[in-house]
Amino acid sequence: MVDTPNLRLYHAPRTRSIRVRWLLEEMGLPYTLEAVAFAQRPAGDEAYADIHPLRKVPALDDDGRVMFESVAIMQYIMGRYGPTDLDVRPDEADYHLYLQWLHFGESGMIMPVSLLLAHTMLLPEKARNPVIAKSAKSDTQKALTMLAEHGLKNRDFLVADRFTAADISVVYMLFLLKLIKQLDDAPEAVKTYFERMTGRPSWAVASAID
Repeated sequence: MVDTPNLRLYHAPRTRSIRVRWLLEEMGLPYTLEAVAFAQRPAGDEAYADIHPLRKVPALDDDGRVMFESVAIMQYIMGRYGPTDLDVRPDEADYHLYLQWLHFGESGMIMPVSLLLAHTMLLPEKARNPVIAKSAKSDTQKALTMLAEHGLKNRDFLVADRFTAADISVVYMLFLLKLIKQLDDAPEAVKTYFERMTGRPSWAVASAID
């Protein structure tokens, strides 16, 4: 039997630590939130490098077991402190799709969304490249169309007819697009899905900026 969790989440608003906080809220697990200064890069202070060598967010300390990478942290928490319906078991019909969309939210969407974010908002205006921004926008739209046509067609959730970590993974990337006003022309199914998922009370806690 696993002991009572002693979880410390290193968190900054609007970062990938939202994924982990959202999962913790949905699972009802106790945790301590450790704010990481994110205005400067790298994040945090020199001491934070002992937690995350690259000084990025998130990081999780589970009673001395420290890890980073948001999707991996979610898998760890579900495996260690489950069972939970946020996970999909190997014997379930949608297990393969669950793994696909869980990782698509990071690996499949990260490049176009990051480039779009950088070249429309993050970089100084003189460093932004409109050609890169246009290409990233096109690739992002392709990803959103695939999400609508292959993930959300006739579905309220991505997999297993319930809210899972796959939804958490993907919705965070949609949130980034929303922040930079690049979600308005997404397929209607994607926009409706985003509004439905972010209507959950746990999202309000996870995405709070204070």
